[in-house]
This record gives sequence, C-alpha cells and structure tokens, in this order.
Amino acid sequence: MKEKQYFLTLDLKDDESLIRLYEEYHKPENVWPEVINSLAISGIRVMDIFRFETRLVMRILVNNNFNFKNKAELDKENVKVQEWEELMLKFQAVLPGENNESKWQLMSKVCSYDLSANCIPTNNFHLLGGL
Repeated sequence: MKEKQYFLTLDLKDDESLIRLYEEYHKPENVWPEVINSLAISGIRVMDIFRFETRLVMRILVNNNFNFKNKAELDKENVKVQEWEELMLKFQAVLPGENNESKWQLMSKVCSYDLSANCIPTNNFHLLGGL
C-alpha cells in the first residue's frame, strides 16, 4: 500500500517564550496519548513538524484510508483532542486566507524533481545565477 504525503503550514505568534513552550508541548513524551491515538486512528502514519522562526510546516504520511473530512469529524467527537486544540490556540497566529475549519492550511506543490536516476552532472552554474 503506497502512502500519500501532505504538507500543511501554520504560523506561531511572534513570542519566543510561547514558541519554546509550544515546542515543549510537542516533545514526544509531552503530547497527550489521546492526540497521538487520534492521529493513528485517522490514518496518519508519520507526522513531522518543522519550524523556521514563527512558520511551521507539517508533513504527514497517510494511508489510503485517510481523508481530511473524516479526520476533522473524528477530532470533533474527541473531547481530549478538542482540549488540546484549545490549548494550542494561545500559540497560533492566523494565516492569511485561513478558514474556520482548520488552523493548519494545506500547501500546494510548486514543483517536484526525481533526481534519483538519470541525473547528468553539469558545470553550468551560470545558468543558476552563479550558485
């Protein structure tokens, strides 16, 4: 079964103490087990969150049964997940274009290159602006 992957983004409030606390909450030993369980039940196999300053990017690898609508419905029915989401609100800033359904916004793919095969090395660095 081939997994799909999605990337989502979210901004944190520009407050270093809040950012440190957000990261503390997200250490594996600190995330509530009910939250981890809800991810697994929804079909998420792997979740990674990356940060650059206040911008977060989440990568999720999901099985073929996963869809965002079902995930949202499961989350609404789970009291502990709702408590977690409410707790996380104090850290999160609103992104332009954000809707009320999800704080995390799905990102669209800009490009994709498979360089694992047939890659021809070149010394034409001037084509890339001298990188």
